Amino acid sequence: MRTWAKRIPLALLLMAVLAGCGQHAVMLNPAGPVGRTELNLMVLASVAMAIVILFVLVLATVAVVRFRDKKGNRAPYTPQVEGHKVLEVLWFIIPALILTVIAVPTVKDTFALAKVPAKNPLVVDVTSLDWKWLFEYPGQKVATVNHLVIPAGQPVLFKITSDAPMNTFWIPQLGGMEYAMPGRVLPLWLESYKPGVYWGHSGQFSGREFEKMFFSVRAVTPAAFSSWAAHLRKTAPPMTVADYHRLLQFTTVGHLSYSKYPAFTFPSVTHGFTLKGGMYLLMHNNPAHD
Repeated sequence: MRTWAKRIPLALLLMAVLAGCGQHAVMLNPAGPVGRTELNLMVLASVAMAIVILFVLVLATVAVVRFRDKKGNRAPYTPQVEGHKVLEVLWFIIPALILTVIAVPTVKDTFALAKVPAKNPLVVDVTSLDWKWLFEYPGQKVATVNHLVIPAGQPVLFKITSDAPMNTFWIPQLGGMEYAMPGRVLPLWLESYKPGVYWGHSGQFSGREFEKMFFSVRAVTPAAFSSWAAHLRKTAPPMTVADYHRLLQFTTVGHLSYSKYPAFTFPSVTHGFTLKGGMYLLMHNNPAHD
């Protein structure tokens, strides 16, 4: 009894961690519409699965208690060979209904999230390197390494590629991850509800120092974003070809900023996605993607 009493606090702590208590459970504290939609789908699926699990546990308990072999039981063993038709139909209908409840909103939201909800989103070209992240702003003509600044309340279209091994780009509080693949450009749009500081990182093993591929994300007001870009153009040094080649090396670096960058550093072919939406679906029908 004392042993179980000592384990109760540990069990409560574990339950709190699994429940996502605290700001460290970033996936359960979404800061943007994409993350909020994905969390709602996770909650829906979790509730549906919990109902199924609870129902099965109740039935198992009833079966164990009611039909257990009691002491002195002399009843003959007569197993039921034929099934119960009504129950067999229910066993099929109930799971089908549960799957439908999960599938319909999942498919609906998946297609909805494939479209950028703006005609002119901020475009950021993302390149995964060893072991760092390069962010280029074609509209603002500036670039940063390992730190990202975006305007709050505005959709941001990330065009993601890799000039290193395959990786994944992930900002947990803003939404799900997307692959960074050499020779390919894949899209992901995210948005922050309000100004704040978030963190992003690599979601896939890509070499010895991959665990250091963290980057900061600072969402600011649109006016502050414009001022930040203008300040960078005036004060930051330009990225030279030699600078980019140094970034390609197997090294880790801190935060870097550039007032401009060479045009060749990001692929010019987008492999099928457009700013009009449906970008994930179009990729499968594009010859350039094959």
